[in-house]
Amino acid sequence: GVHSHEEHLLACVKAAHEHGIKEVYVHAFLDGRDVPPKCAGPSLAHVEEEMQKIGCGRIATLCGRYYAMDRDKRYERTRLAYDLVTAGVGTIAPTAAEGLQRAYERGETDEFVLPTRIGEAVTMQPKDGGIFINFRPDRARQLTAALAETEFAGFERPRVPALELITMTPYEASFHTPVIYRKEQPQNTFGELVSKAGLRQLRIAETEKYAHVTYFFNGGREEPFPGEDRILVPSPKVATYDLQPEMSAYIVTEKLLEALRAHTYDAIILNFANADMVGHTGVLAAAQEAVRTVDKCVAALWEEVKSQGGEMLITADHGNAERMWDEATQGPNTAHTTNPVPLVLLSEKNKNKTLHDGILADLAPTLLTLMGMSVPAEMTGRSLLD
Repeated sequence: GVHSHEEHLLACVKAAHEHGIKEVYVHAFLDGRDVPPKCAGPSLAHVEEEMQKIGCGRIATLCGRYYAMDRDKRYERTRLAYDLVTAGVGTIAPTAAEGLQRAYERGETDEFVLPTRIGEAVTMQPKDGGIFINFRPDRARQLTAALAETEFAGFERPRVPALELITMTPYEASFHTPVIYRKEQPQNTFGELVSKAGLRQLRIAETEKYAHVTYFFNGGREEPFPGEDRILVPSPKVATYDLQPEMSAYIVTEKLLEALRAHTYDAIILNFANADMVGHTGVLAAAQEAVRTVDKCVAALWEEVKSQGGEMLITADHGNAERMWDEATQGPNTAHTTNPVPLVLLSEKNKNKTLHDGILADLAPTLLTLMGMSVPAEMTGRSLLD
């Protein structure tokens, strides 16, 4: 999985059973976004079958990631997931399979399954132990903060659950939750090298992709490097991004044009969210408009960069909007694809150079080469510039 994996869940259930824990309850947050929109059924059945073999555990709740894994500070969504797991508030179904089927009958896909209580209510109580098995932090932060942090301003909580909550990986430096797997901090990342060279850099994106150009791009580091500035543009407050496929791309572009004209930065990392986030909706016309928006914005930025003698490297970390229909399911494709992605170099001074095929790990060495900097031994990739 992109955020978690059901085999990790089963390993936790097995470990709990082996340590004599008799009551184990699973709060299942359904995907339907990074995978096909209606594929939770087999996973739920597999988990229930394996828990029966282990002799421990039952599914207590179902909830789409739209609510439980929001990352855009839409706390009204997080609140619904919080109320479900702490107070049993939600729709009710006798079994997980029945709860999922009823959601499909309501027109919901896995991502949007309403908070659903399965059978008798099981609510989180003070001193209960819990494990949040997401290994990717960005979409686990809001609910973790609501469940485990004393200081929380997202919404008013009737009570603080005071859970003994453990997270799979570090979600945020300020959190007080114990962590199962500490992350190794990569050394000599692109941002660190640019900083050490005394150069200035800018990271810019709207909310949905801000972590990608900051925390993720810096190898899991929260704090900016010296000389690193950041611009966060709020994403639009709409239910789903097919309703506003341009998202905040035009505002991001205007702010970046202002920064370019100030002649302050030696390196700029930008992420346009549109093709991915609108692609996830499965709405073809909206995805087409999203791509048109990015085309216009990139064109405007390139004109400014070119006028200053700069260079631009355009790529993606995965596909999405290029395949909006799933032949296997005969329905919209809302998941990432594994297709190769383009890598385009816009440059007047290097326009006769050749770019070779490669992998994501090759991008930082390529950027360093374009900037005339050495590639450190810690980077396992290679420059793709011939």
